Amino acid sequence: MRIELPQVGESVTEGVIGKWLKSVGDSVEKYDPLVEVVTDKVNMEMPSPVSGVLTHILAQEGETVPMGAPIAEIEVEGEAPAQPEPSAPAAPEPAPPPVAPAGATGVLLKKVAPVGPTGSGGVPGVPESQPAASAPQPAAAATAPPATSQRRRRRYSPVVMRLAEEHNLDLSLVEGAGIGGRVTKKDVLRHLEAAPAAVSEPPAPATGTPQADESRLPLTPTRRLIAANMMRSATEIPQAWSITEVDVSGLVARREALKDGFREREGVNLTYLPFVLKAVAEALKENPLVNSSWDGDAIILKRRVNIGIAVAAPAGLIVPVLHDADALSVSGIARRLDDLTRRARAGGLTLDDVQGGTFTLNNTGALGSVASQPIINHPQAAILTTEAIVRRPAVVGDGIAIRSMMNICFTFDHRIMDGAEASAFTNAVKHRIETIGPDTGVY
Repeated sequence: MRIELPQVGESVTEGVIGKWLKSVGDSVEKYDPLVEVVTDKVNMEMPSPVSGVLTHILAQEGETVPMGAPIAEIEVEGEAPAQPEPSAPAAPEPAPPPVAPAGATGVLLKKVAPVGPTGSGGVPGVPESQPAASAPQPAAAATAPPATSQRRRRRYSPVVMRLAEEHNLDLSLVEGAGIGGRVTKKDVLRHLEAAPAAVSEPPAPATGTPQADESRLPLTPTRRLIAANMMRSATEIPQAWSITEVDVSGLVARREALKDGFREREGVNLTYLPFVLKAVAEALKENPLVNSSWDGDAIILKRRVNIGIAVAAPAGLIVPVLHDADALSVSGIARRLDDLTRRARAGGLTLDDVQGGTFTLNNTGALGSVASQPIINHPQAAILTTEAIVRRPAVVGDGIAIRSMMNICFTFDHRIMDGAEASAFTNAVKHRIETIGPDTGVY
């Protein structure tokens, strides 16, 4: 049975094979950890979908693999072993043309592969039913792209790219033995051993090469994938941005009054974020255009409110998803949020934890920021940040008072919505937060 790399989310197209947890020949039980996979959303242990014996590893450690591609084969008891992909049959040798009789100017060729510039067979301008002078022999090479062109279109894993850079190696010269001709680490090492003199010369200094007073920090698989996703968002989505000031004095007072008792009852801290998440979830229900994605000739409105929460983890930014946030109370959000955050930082998230996000919230205020311009988590329509709460003078009625103030920063896809729709959403969030008071419940 072929084991495929599962889909993690609509914005994730590939993953990096981190480490195989089983070896060829090992017995594997269903749900046993099989392989570590790194994506821009999560570092995960992929469980085996079946019980059996691991017979083949098709994707090597460090290799970048498209989601849905086969990565291994497991022989299941009572099931026929997986057969290798059939290769295309070789084209039969063309039959030699008949010898022309004396005095003839040419011979008629039939069933010849197209070789003309317009895709027609034979000689351009000569009908098939007529003899052609100096008719060309069919050539298979004329219809196939050069092998070098195919190699140039390949994508390479971070490990392969690093080896090539270290040894000044042109990867188009390396024959790949991986999936679909993909070049693996072993292929590069084999090539280096076969022709060390050709690639041992160090690369010439170039832009980005560290100088004597600099050091080079190689990219981790997670950072490389985050970079690719952010570049995609920044280049594909026309992003507009706004900032809204919110008076959170009522929220601060209510949370202060509840936090000790909540900790004793629930065993988790009651922070400001669950209150904000509740306000955001309700505002998304009121403003469905914000809870959507772009689809070329249409806008896809999401029925579920699944809010991704950006979490700073040791390996990089991770966005676990709070599913159906609109159906949860403040206390329910607090418990779920505590669980997701702890497991995200410990590397214990599952596939379900990062799938299906429809909107993203990032609490940059926890890092001391008072204003930021977040980048949309492709392919979502928008992202919101909550900034640091600052005590400062504010106009209240006809007087001036010291209030707890917080900025919320909103980036949106300008293809999907304009300023009016964006402001309607942020004002809905603002209103809900500013009306939190002594009677606001958490259950």
